Amino acid sequence: MSAHDMDELQAVAQSIADERISASARDGFDTLLQQALRGSLVPSGAEAVITAVEVDDLAEKKMVVLTISSYLFRLMVMFHFTPDAATKGHFARLAGDGAAEVGAGGEQAFMDALAECGNLCCGIFNRELGRFFPHLGMSTPNVIDTQCLHYLHKLRHAHVRHFAIDIDPSPRLHVSLCVSAYDRLDFAVSAEEQADTTGELELF
Repeated sequence: MSAHDMDELQAVAQSIADERISASARDGFDTLLQQALRGSLVPSGAEAVITAVEVDDLAEKKMVVLTISSYLFRLMVMFHFTPDAATKGHFARLAGDGAAEVGAGGEQAFMDALAECGNLCCGIFNRELGRFFPHLGMSTPNVIDTQCLHYLHKLRHAHVRHFAIDIDPSPRLHVSLCVSAYDRLDFAVSAEEQADTTGELELF
């Protein structure tokens, strides 16, 4: 079989997988994630612009990965980062009482702050998805190389979206969403439900 034939088969397989998630459900996943990002990665009083972008090659070296799973789908949220001074400064702003330790360059303090933000974001995301899907489970954070992003197609995903987050004066942040569907998914996030997601996450 030629390389051209393989490409055509892969395109057909992708189109079949894509049909598993309706346009409304895609918008729902994207909307709820963006709201979770605003609730976890944006410092109090700051403004953020979140846009969907095409990603060919990210400058960030590492990513923190968390998974939310149900009987119907598995999704991964990937937070891309480079542990430079500007990025540490941003997470120091988010760290509150631990800001001095994160900003001072301590590697473990920085990773802990990243993991905490990732947990908070996916906790909010998980809570809001619970309005539509029962029996959701969330993983703990894992740190892997950003180059692993090139192998997402191995997960036979049905929906992938990359977001850029611009928060002045912080560096641009990138977050990726990958959804693998086990069945057809269709749900809609209403304007009222979008407004409700601004509340605080309750921890027990």
